[in-house]
Amino acid sequence: MKKEQVVNCQFSVWYPLFKKHTIKSLILPIPQNVIEYLLDDGTLVVSCSENNTQHTEANHSDSDEDDIQWTDDETTTTVTAPEFPEFSIKVQEAINVLGGRVFPKLNWSAPRDANWIALNSSLQCQSLSDIFLLFKSSDFITHDLTQPFLHCSDDSPDPTINYELVLRKWSELIPGGEFRCFVKENKLTAICQRDYTQHYHHIAKQEASISSSILEFFKDHIQYKFPDEDFVLDVYRDSMGRVWLIDFNPFGEITDSLLFTWEELTSGNNLAANQTQGESALQDRPAFRCTTSEVTVQPSPCLSYRIPRDFLDLSTGEDAYKLIDFLKLKRGQQEEEESEEEGARPQL
Repeated sequence: MKKEQVVNCQFSVWYPLFKKHTIKSLILPIPQNVIEYLLDDGTLVVSCSENNTQHTEANHSDSDEDDIQWTDDETTTTVTAPEFPEFSIKVQEAINVLGGRVFPKLNWSAPRDANWIALNSSLQCQSLSDIFLLFKSSDFITHDLTQPFLHCSDDSPDPTINYELVLRKWSELIPGGEFRCFVKENKLTAICQRDYTQHYHHIAKQEASISSSILEFFKDHIQYKFPDEDFVLDVYRDSMGRVWLIDFNPFGEITDSLLFTWEELTSGNNLAANQTQGESALQDRPAFRCTTSEVTVQPSPCLSYRIPRDFLDLSTGEDAYKLIDFLKLKRGQQEEEESEEEGARPQL
């Protein structure tokens, strides 16, 4: 995967080329102070949709003060929610143009790993504060802002990225209608059920028609029109059999290969194993994979983002140093308890 491939998968690069075949969207440049706010781990408060200040005191006070205070016996800490009035107005105007509800993302990623923190448990946003809450809680967004070229093989200097907020008109997409397509040398080689953690009965029954409609859409509207010859394409097939473009992704390990492996996709081996042999009409049909039974259903990979990573490392033993520190802490607590019990014993 080259850095140029990553650059070409930015939303603002491909959207003008394919806007007729995808969901209506608006793109807004993100000011530098907003980027700094998104990357600031120390700022946990977000602006409210009405008064740009979120009041979340433990006693839920009705105070009109603009500051949030946490108080203990020794210190009082005041944290003020940052305000971006001009950017906020532009975002709200764009949201209104798109019908009042939007799906937000950055140049590449959407905060899919953070939907658990939203009040509606979805990525549907109606204000800038909704977007900030998701973005500041998302590792996917942080990756876009800090390491977009992490897995690239070339050593050339990183291209300059102008970060943008992408607002897409909210659409109720059925997960069973989403598919990921792998394109190598401008040929559609593989199609995979996007939500591979669930079993959808209609997919296996309609495999031939799904594959044919996606392949036809690819040849008519995508093939040879994208800047690269190797890329990953996400599409949606509605109940009428029409196919819509959702997103482009780099052809490389940064993109989830779902029910395929990247060794298969890059080498071409084993992809034709499930294809009918001896019929020339089927030789060009892409390999198709889906979850075929309830037995193979898996938990969502985004579930791991719902608890602190440190807890996961401790439970799996992936980080030995964290485990050592944890054991030292427990030992220190035990020694402290024993010392307190020793001092509390009556003297004879």
